[in-house]
Amino acid sequence: MALQEKYKQLIDAAKINNVADLQIEEKDGVLNITGVAHTGKVKDDLWVIYDKIDPDFRAGDLILDINVTPAVPGSKIKVSTENTDLNIRKGPGTDQPVVGRAVRNDIISLISQSNEQWWLVIFLNDGKVFSIGIPFISFICSN
Repeated sequence: MALQEKYKQLIDAAKINNVADLQIEEKDGVLNITGVAHTGKVKDDLWVIYDKIDPDFRAGDLILDINVTPAVPGSKIKVSTENTDLNIRKGPGTDQPVVGRAVRNDIISLISQSNEQWWLVIFLNDGKVFSIGIPFISFICSN
C-alpha cells in the first residue's frame, strides 16, 4: 500500500483520464500499473507525472505499462458513464445540439476521431452517425 500512496497522483490521473482496463497491483516491492489510454497525450502525461515523482526512474519500484487504444474504424466502444446517460450530439463539441442519449454500457462502433476530445460514432441499433465525448467511452475490442 505504501507504493500506492507514493504514486497516488499518477493513479488518480489514470482514473481521471479514464484509462481503460486500469489495473493496479503491488507485489514484492513493485507497483504494476497497466491499462489502455485513449490518446497518446494521456499516456505521455502519465509518464510526465511518473518523472516528477521518480526523476530519471531510478527507484525501480514501478512498472508503468500503459498502451494507447487502437482507434481504428470498426473498433467497438462502450458507453462508460457513472450515473447519467450520455449526451449524443449532432457534431463534435458541447456547443452542438443534443440529439439523443445513450445509456451506460451501450455498445457503439467507431467511425473516426474528429479531434482529441470527441469521437464520431455510429450506433449499431439504427445506423445513425453522431458525436460523443471521449471521457465517456471505453474500448472493448477492435473489429
